[in-house]
Amino acid sequence: MVPVTHAAQELPDRPISLVVGFVAGGAADTSARLIAERLGHNTGRSIAIINKPGAGGNIAHQFVAKGPKDGSMLLLGSVGPLTISPHLMEVSYDPFKDLVPVSGGVNFPNVLVVHNAAGVKTLKEFIALAKSEPEKVDYASSGFGAASHMAGELLNMEADVNMVHVPYKGGAQAMQDLLGERVTSYFSAPPTAMPYVEEKRLIPLATTGLKRPAYLPEIPTVAESGYPGFEALNWYAFVAPGGTPDPILDRWNEEVVKVLTDPEVVKKLTEFGMTPQPTTREEFAAFMKKESDKWGRIIKERNIKK
Repeated sequence: MVPVTHAAQELPDRPISLVVGFVAGGAADTSARLIAERLGHNTGRSIAIINKPGAGGNIAHQFVAKGPKDGSMLLLGSVGPLTISPHLMEVSYDPFKDLVPVSGGVNFPNVLVVHNAAGVKTLKEFIALAKSEPEKVDYASSGFGAASHMAGELLNMEADVNMVHVPYKGGAQAMQDLLGERVTSYFSAPPTAMPYVEEKRLIPLATTGLKRPAYLPEIPTVAESGYPGFEALNWYAFVAPGGTPDPILDRWNEEVVKVLTDPEVVKKLTEFGMTPQPTTREEFAAFMKKESDKWGRIIKERNIKK
């Protein structure tokens, strides 16, 4: 019989809640369910996914910030509510005090796509179009303060253009208007855009990570297309209510990292267009601060207001 270690007793002996700030079926929910299934198997705990969509994920973050501090509640936090929204609007939680890091989760770049009538096939041509028609070329996003919004603002800064931001209440609406040629471009999640690219209904110009993802090897990055260092990733990470004891956070970190380095889980996440991002608690805290500082600076320089 294998002896029960002290660490094994640090997780609550009751059902665990994993809160997701978006509707079922999306990228966040899909990755959360895959990871939660393996977490539950490894820990012998029942892990329930709780979807709390609304306000770009802010409602879920507010909910977990006030949640139990005994390790029975985790949040799949996201780039917007953790590092962008606090610079744009009043939020009822402090992401650096009311929530504490457990581990990085997954990340993925957006892909900038245009409809065929835009008349461009490369990022260079798209930027030339934006410069020749100031404030006429626009880009859709899945919402104000979303990663797709910030990607466009960063490109505006780096390329010295002034694309007009058109926010939607979700990626589905943004994609439909792009396909209907009511908006010029969209920084889309790859799984949403690529079926239309394959059908030749959309043209991919560039991805927003520093490197080409393994599942999109033919599409150049913005960084390699003339704007070195350009990076605007979507990411999800595991956090817990502030005040959760360190030993419990350490144990959850151990378990999450174990899942995110499991070859079978890695394979499935990659098929979904996501790159696992396991980290130590300290590494994710540093990453989150770096992202917050970066987007805060851009929001200030661009004078972005709700």
